[in-house]
Amino acid sequence: MSTPFDLVIRNALVATASDSFHTDIGISQGRIVQLGKQLNRGIEEINAEGRVVTPGGVDAHCHLDEITSGPVRMADDFNTGTRAAVCGGTTTLIPFAAQQRGQSLRTAVEEYRQRAHGQAHVDYAFHLIVTDPTPEVLEHELPELIAEGFTSFKIYMTYDDMKLNDGQILDVLSVAKQHGALAMLHAENADCIQWLTRKLLAAGNTAPSFHASSRPMLVEREATHRAIALAELIDTPILIVHVSGKEAIEQIRWARALGLQVFAETCPQYLFLTAEDLGTDNSYHGARCVCSPPPRDTANQEIVWNGISDGLFTVFSSDHAPFRMDGTQGKRPDGREVSFDRIPNGVPGLETRMALLYSAGVLEGRISLQRFVELTATNPAKTYGLHPRKGTIAIGSDADLVIWDEGLRTLRNDDLHHNVDYTPYEGMQLRAWPGLTLSKGLVLWRDGQFQPHPGHGSLLACGPSSLIPTQRQA
Repeated sequence: MSTPFDLVIRNALVATASDSFHTDIGISQGRIVQLGKQLNRGIEEINAEGRVVTPGGVDAHCHLDEITSGPVRMADDFNTGTRAAVCGGTTTLIPFAAQQRGQSLRTAVEEYRQRAHGQAHVDYAFHLIVTDPTPEVLEHELPELIAEGFTSFKIYMTYDDMKLNDGQILDVLSVAKQHGALAMLHAENADCIQWLTRKLLAAGNTAPSFHASSRPMLVEREATHRAIALAELIDTPILIVHVSGKEAIEQIRWARALGLQVFAETCPQYLFLTAEDLGTDNSYHGARCVCSPPPRDTANQEIVWNGISDGLFTVFSSDHAPFRMDGTQGKRPDGREVSFDRIPNGVPGLETRMALLYSAGVLEGRISLQRFVELTATNPAKTYGLHPRKGTIAIGSDADLVIWDEGLRTLRNDDLHHNVDYTPYEGMQLRAWPGLTLSKGLVLWRDGQFQPHPGHGSLLACGPSSLIPTQRQA
């Protein structure tokens, strides 16, 4: 008698980035070991008949337990953040190890490694955030960390404590080219933002709604154009993160028409929120939706949807940045309402990312099921060097799977599992939600119940990005 599988998922309608097919899925020791009809028995069996099964999501842009300044603290650590991810169908996360000015980059990595150790329910990797590109960082630490599997890093063009000037950006991009790493850029013009902010505050315009006024699309457009030019000078691929609307999108399309390797990411807030969610009066309620770049208008939502459907965007990430509204450590630092420029930037989205795009994208006919898988799982895994272990359903891949339940449900923060006291998508009608989530063959979410396994998740070493030409990977 043949050895049984650890788990068999029967009668699945499997969706990958390239295909859909009916099959059983045989799983042993956390990996997919066989696909086919009428597989041998499993020690455990799950019947997925009539339901879609996709790869577990890969959220390639989220912030967990990051070090912040003053009284502000992120609400989610690696325990609560990965818990929320699992319940929303995401089984791999890539948060950030952020260097502080004056700090060794390696020291930053070790600190975040300790913050995550034994806490995560699912696998994770780290992007680096480079804020202090000293000769030691550029010549030794960054190349060594790339070789150890930290193959992507983020560069900020705004925020005083994180931004790099153009010369520093060129230095970091040069390291990326030389060592086969991928640079992600937050593209907003810091000087324009500072100038507009001073003018708004001097006029007494301090409410959250003025956050959007301080960051119009032209500051994203200019920085996107400049980022493209700097990458062209070095001749290395870049990925522009959290693209919000028409003007930055036009710059990316222009660059691609020239044959430049410029890639893009967008996030749920640019499909489902608008500037009106920041408020239209002096109410502080709009602080919930303060993020950068800010949400735009409904016309720009449609432009972003077009980029989702026509292939402009490579990845769809949450940019989960969890700050609570109540208390003294979140959107009200020290418990006080503050001017828009002092409100911690970011919205929660780890748990809702997959269901929002499945509902409004796939089930409303905007994108195919294959494109959904590509954006939420396969492309992020390829982009950051984790494919085919992650992001697909194939023999040898980790058994990270989502079985979807379709049907109407109202999105309520009370039903979510992050440690944030609101969701900006409160009250939205969804048409699907994960019914079951597996991480490496282990059921962590089933029928509305989370089954915790802190420490089940491991730190992954990333390989070269699929966006980097093969000759540069040598």
